[in-house]
Amino acid sequence: QVHLEESGGGLVQAGGSLRLSCAASGPTFSGYAMGWFRQAPGTEREFVAGISWSEGFTHVVESVEGRFIISRDRAKNTVYLQMNSLTPADTAVYYCAAAPVPSRCDYWGQGTQVTVSS
Repeated sequence: QVHLEESGGGLVQAGGSLRLSCAASGPTFSGYAMGWFRQAPGTEREFVAGISWSEGFTHVVESVEGRFIISRDRAKNTVYLQMNSLTPADTAVYYCAAAPVPSRCDYWGQGTQVTVSS
């Protein structure tokens, strides 16, 4: 059984930084893609960044490119999202997800709130 638990959210001023962590537990993540999504009030959940667990290939959406960095530590079974130069538009609940096959996120964390004040 795969379990994901996010941490690291909070309140930060515009221009600040936060690092989110996603602690993953389960039999194996070999071949998985891990991702971060976010959902602001009144909007749909959107993909933010993804990383392949085995190879470490990464992808971030254009709106956060150059500001957000996704990484993973396989020894710690943890995925990170380093968020820099935050703006109020980044305010959302951030979710970690695990996809055993591409584009199929079967597992989700409970989410962590990120609030950026102006």
